[in-house]
Amino acid sequence: MSDALWTGQEIAAAVHGTASADFAVNGVAFDSREIGPGDLFIALKGETTDGHRFLAQVAANGAGGTIVSDAADVPPGLAYVLVADTTAALNALGRASRARMQGVVIGVTGSVGKTGTKEALADALARANKGRVHRSVKSYNNHTGVPLSLSRMPRDTKFGVFEMGMSAPGELAALTRLVRPHVALVTAIAPAHSAFFPDESAIADAKGEVFQGLEPNGTAILPFDSPHYERLLAAAKPFAAKIVSFGRNMGADVRARDVVHGEANGTYVNAVLPGAELSYSLSQPGEHWVSNSLAVIAAVQAAGGDLAAAGLALADMPGLPGRGARQMIDIGSGEALLIDESYNANPASMAATLGQLGKEEVSRRLAVLGAMKELGEKSDGFHAALAAHVEAADLAIAILVGPEMTALAKALEGRRDFVHVPDCSAAIVALDRLIAPGDAILVKGSNSIGLSRLVAHLVEHHGQGGNA
Repeated sequence: MSDALWTGQEIAAAVHGTASADFAVNGVAFDSREIGPGDLFIALKGETTDGHRFLAQVAANGAGGTIVSDAADVPPGLAYVLVADTTAALNALGRASRARMQGVVIGVTGSVGKTGTKEALADALARANKGRVHRSVKSYNNHTGVPLSLSRMPRDTKFGVFEMGMSAPGELAALTRLVRPHVALVTAIAPAHSAFFPDESAIADAKGEVFQGLEPNGTAILPFDSPHYERLLAAAKPFAAKIVSFGRNMGADVRARDVVHGEANGTYVNAVLPGAELSYSLSQPGEHWVSNSLAVIAAVQAAGGDLAAAGLALADMPGLPGRGARQMIDIGSGEALLIDESYNANPASMAATLGQLGKEEVSRRLAVLGAMKELGEKSDGFHAALAAHVEAADLAIAILVGPEMTALAKALEGRRDFVHVPDCSAAIVALDRLIAPGDAILVKGSNSIGLSRLVAHLVEHHGQGGNA
């Protein structure tokens, strides 16, 4: 068996193409900027660009081969596989990778918490299986990201963990049939992408599509505390041989018997599982992470992983950039705590992170809150409703970013100090003027607001202390 991720002949057979020569690659990408020596470049044709335009660039970067639908622009010396449709080839390569994998595949979806849970689950499985756990990188969870993540999976993978997202009905059904999970996990249901769904029940129905791809004898893992539990249960029953629930409430199959929030943001959890009990420390603060951790250990048990190793991994898990990473930054003669939640935001995650901010024992609490996108006609109501969480967090001041935040600004008038600015650049100016030693600063908003730039500015201009 080849040690390479793919050979040219394997790729040609998988995608029903013709190889110009045999070759070997050890990585796969469709973004030319990600191509390094020995990688396979898939020249996708999109609405705004055509990957074929970058063939000379990827060849210069040392690409080991490429998949193209037009060989005319392939530079001399760059091996290729010629296909009719490169997007179809990407999907076919993902299916072939899944077909040759002999391990256990776990699919993760949900309105909130899916990326963090995916990362924690992969870390938990990897603790006892070094080098043999494969995961989706970043948030590669859509119609191109999922097959790309599959195509990158080494052939000897023991556990594969794949995140799947959606913004419309039917999308998750297609993705889960690519992934074909042995274990399918729904983290939580919340009003994300509400612009595309009439209500939360419709979101739950769309998330429930993940069970349609379950392998025979597969396991569905459901959030017991969700008001949509019964709806998810009904969606899982036709496809799952086993159904496991997780949650804080009595009746959940995997539940926390004891939760103790300790000092230094650590949390101790004593969890009860079918036929087992696990006590572990959780590095990530917040009630939402207690729920996420229960989902993780439920999935580890269902996948046949090592529970004790999973507990150790949960204790060591670092915060993810844009999704809860915590670090100290130098401010004047002191330091401030920066909490980076800049990647995404919806009403549920906003409430959870503001709730955690309110527990930070610091001189002052500040928050830079970016608009929540894709909430449709209910957007104003969802934004205004954040006022109660802002007040409960006892913020010294809130910096509100984006026109959608007008509704929250109106709700906060006379109740809490705030600044409302149009964009990230203005937020940077406002925060630089306000920040002081001893502060805790939460930065959270939908990714399109660009608040990651504000986080980068703070680290670059104020210096980086240690991890918090």
